[in-house]
Amino acid sequence: MSKVKVAAFSISLDGFGAGPGQDLNNPLGVRGHELHSWFFPTETFKKMTGKSGGSVGIDNNFAAQSFENVGAWIMGRNMFGPIRGPWQDDSWKGWWGHNPPYHTSVFVLTHHPRADLTMEGGTTFHFVTDGPEAALARARDAAKGKDIRIGGGVSVLRQYLAANLIDELHLAVSPVLIGEGEHLFGGLDLPKFGYVPCTTAPGEGALHVVIRRMEHTANGEES
Repeated sequence: MSKVKVAAFSISLDGFGAGPGQDLNNPLGVRGHELHSWFFPTETFKKMTGKSGGSVGIDNNFAAQSFENVGAWIMGRNMFGPIRGPWQDDSWKGWWGHNPPYHTSVFVLTHHPRADLTMEGGTTFHFVTDGPEAALARARDAAKGKDIRIGGGVSVLRQYLAANLIDELHLAVSPVLIGEGEHLFGGLDLPKFGYVPCTTAPGEGALHVVIRRMEHTANGEES
């Protein structure tokens, strides 16, 4: 069954999913790259970036699983790039070069319209101006029964969590303290929304935690 999921999303021990001051030189915010230090050595990341080798093990298993059965992505404009305000032109095409690692439809939440952007490798960026639920509806159509992956950033995850629209979250808790930036869970009552931790697995560079939203059947039992 199709799921709306967050996968391989890195957070710090103090709950930050990005550092402050995102710009062209700091796409993940200042010190944000430290959150992903578990991911960069993996075989999955090396393959994504056109390289060979890389580590195998628990970190790599979770990284590889995060790309399985994904039929569409949703991301925020800040994840697509550091450009703010109206699009001045179509020159910015993302951080990933001519062949982004998505290979499917990606729906970018933005307040400013822009024409679809088709890249090499099957990735097409669609710029959605009418909100998260509209983006999810379009992603479901594009996914054709596969999963929809909410890629980030933190603000986008928080919007979908607050709307109780995410079925599963895989968080990679990196052993760093960021201290400032974008906090993932502040003000969100996850137990109230029905989320429970289901899997905890220590990896080579991060602690992997899977949280799922429990559904209630007609007789009151959880499934």
